[in-house]
Amino acid sequence: MFLNNTKYNSFLRKVFLLMFLVCFQFSVLAQNQTWKPASFEVLKSNYKTFKTSQYAHVFSGSKHNIVRLATELQGLTGVELPLEQYKKGTNGPIKLKFNESVQVLVGIFQENNSEYLPADKLPNAKLILEKGVTITGLPSVNVYAISFSKGTQIINPGKGLFVILGVVKSSQKLEFRNAEFPDGKLWNPTFIVEGFSDEKPLFEIIGGENKPVIDQGMSGTEEIQGGFEGGRVVKVGDTYHMFPTERAGEKGVEMYYDRVKTKIGHWTSKDAIHWKRESTIYQASGVYAITEDDNPMNDRRSAIWSYMPVFNEKANKWYGYYLAYTVHKEIEPNHSFGRIWRCESTVDGINGIGGPYKDVGIIMEPGLDSQPWEGRQGVASFFPYKVGDKYFGFYSGAFPFASWADYPKKSGKGWFVALAESNSLEGPWKRLNRGLEPIKTIHPQFVENPIVSQLPNGLYIAIFDGGPDGWGHHLPNMIGYTLSKDGINWGEAHYLPIETKVNKWWDIMRTPLCLIPEGNDVYTIVYNAIDLKKRFHPTGMVKVKLNKDVMESRLKELK
Repeated sequence: MFLNNTKYNSFLRKVFLLMFLVCFQFSVLAQNQTWKPASFEVLKSNYKTFKTSQYAHVFSGSKHNIVRLATELQGLTGVELPLEQYKKGTNGPIKLKFNESVQVLVGIFQENNSEYLPADKLPNAKLILEKGVTITGLPSVNVYAISFSKGTQIINPGKGLFVILGVVKSSQKLEFRNAEFPDGKLWNPTFIVEGFSDEKPLFEIIGGENKPVIDQGMSGTEEIQGGFEGGRVVKVGDTYHMFPTERAGEKGVEMYYDRVKTKIGHWTSKDAIHWKRESTIYQASGVYAITEDDNPMNDRRSAIWSYMPVFNEKANKWYGYYLAYTVHKEIEPNHSFGRIWRCESTVDGINGIGGPYKDVGIIMEPGLDSQPWEGRQGVASFFPYKVGDKYFGFYSGAFPFASWADYPKKSGKGWFVALAESNSLEGPWKRLNRGLEPIKTIHPQFVENPIVSQLPNGLYIAIFDGGPDGWGHHLPNMIGYTLSKDGINWGEAHYLPIETKVNKWWDIMRTPLCLIPEGNDVYTIVYNAIDLKKRFHPTGMVKVKLNKDVMESRLKELK
């Protein structure tokens, strides 16, 4: 009995769909399989090897590192080539010894420039991965395979930069595909990842929790729709005290409102893992602005963020510094014209950290001494710290104006910090504005929410949000830190790849809340991060260990 046309066509569609799904599954399976490495030896040179993985620094004497790579390449062994010698053509040949027939995987940069080796200089090369690797600050990379027989072989294709990403067995089947990874020039400038660069790491990541320590559904989160972002954790005796920004929002209202109707909560813990919510310190109004400019008709406490508790020994009480925004529903950024408030605990002594707190007044706000780089969002955070007999404070700005002619709506992109100074924690605080520019020695585009402390040798360290790799931004997506010898001049940022020792449950890393010494050179970091699959932004915890030898060498290096 024959099927009628309708039934037959339906049957064929089902067969083709099944075949497509099977082929697709095989394709995905192939992409998820790493290629089998072949062992080799680098002869008569000081070239080092590296593990081909995310964050690997692929050239000696440089900060260029891998931020995207095809799954097939994961875990292979590459050769770290000297960057400048290959760019200038002053390098010598590479001698590699193979114990069997192999295929060497060479990355070729896709830019017609004399600094880069062209693909036609590779003998008998086969293209296997188009756009297969992304390396910070450099053009898109195509990966080629070149066959070599057993024994000592010389690789010397000529002048121009390329990268050796791995060596696989000659029997390894290499299927071509386009991985479609973006151009590495989107990640500019390049950056230093602790443990992957030529420099010895100041901190070793030693472990932590493999899942959030506060997540949706846990006790205390019942009235928080959107999770956490920013704030500070301090330790008093054996108790951790956390003051996060709670993206409270409102039940039944979409997630955009989580960033407006915020609270400052007080949480405590004995181990930085199990947390209990104690109280609400402040709650924002959640009322939107009615004008586009910085106008007193608007509610200037519509959203409250970034609470920083600091103990004032002279006054014998806790001070809190926090940020209050005007919020416009339609103009980016929605958070605008930030003002920094100072409050004081009404309970004296170190144990008065839980408050209640009373407002004293505004210590920094947009005004005649503001600069265009502070932008529509500034003043966007504040953290005070002591240097000698004076106090300095990191304050920030974001969404800068090119000039005041762009006020109030025409803003650009950038998240910057600068310093204010005062003779006391009470103020008045004065912008330093040396050269009328923000501090760009740390990172020229993104530094957010720095928290300052001192290492055992007196070095000042600021730990901060290093910026997302997401939402159209191409930033390190890691917790960052910067060092200073005098508390005023700050060095280049280093970034902590904590997912090398804990399960990466997040997509976008956000703000560290502390760097708390625990003894034996171990420090606790509590941080906020984002899992894009959920509305709620959880909180995590990780432990790092300080290398004192590296700390002393960094002190000598800093001017």
